[in-house]
Amino acid sequence: DGVIMAGDRQATAGYQVASRRIEKIFKSDDLSGVGIAGAAGPAMEMAKLFQTELEHYEKVEGDNLSLEGKANKLGQMIRMNLQAAMMGLAVVPIFAGFDEKVGVGRLFKYDITGGRYEEKDYDAQGSGSKDARDALKKLWRRDMGREDALRCALESLIDAADEDVGTGGPDFVRGIFPTVKTISRSGFGEVPDDEVRRVCEAILGERTKIGNGG
Repeated sequence: DGVIMAGDRQATAGYQVASRRIEKIFKSDDLSGVGIAGAAGPAMEMAKLFQTELEHYEKVEGDNLSLEGKANKLGQMIRMNLQAAMMGLAVVPIFAGFDEKVGVGRLFKYDITGGRYEEKDYDAQGSGSKDARDALKKLWRRDMGREDALRCALESLIDAADEDVGTGGPDFVRGIFPTVKTISRSGFGEVPDDEVRRVCEAILGERTKIGNGG
């Protein structure tokens, strides 16, 4: 059991594309990660500072913070950003990790005040989150393996990109594809671009075939 996290690569500034290659999924430590949404600069800074805070705790205490402790720590950092959030620089991440105490992957979402809410199955954040959640609601199953979970995550991103101007889909011309990370008992891993591309091609190929009446 574990968690799969996927993020598109597009950042926008108003109605313009600011970047097509931004990273939105960050490793926090060997058993957890953060997916960012909101103001890109403050969000990336928070994700990196969170990683540093966890490393510092481990060095000082000689042990890792529990997953609950990590989730609470991130909530505190979001709360400290509240004044900036009220001025339009909100950071609303997703935190996920493998809980060694219970042997399962866990997922947490937050509001701009730092309020923490655990989701049992799936979640999405950002401008395209509603469309992504709608897709996840239809596709997600509790008994999914890695391959099915990867396809489910990518289908939800493709659906979001189709409806939301702030979400970027797979870009075959530039060779830019969603970032996908896995977190399990064995650690924090990354799904190779070649595999992500192959699954995206399969999804879009099937949709094209259906659209053409095939």
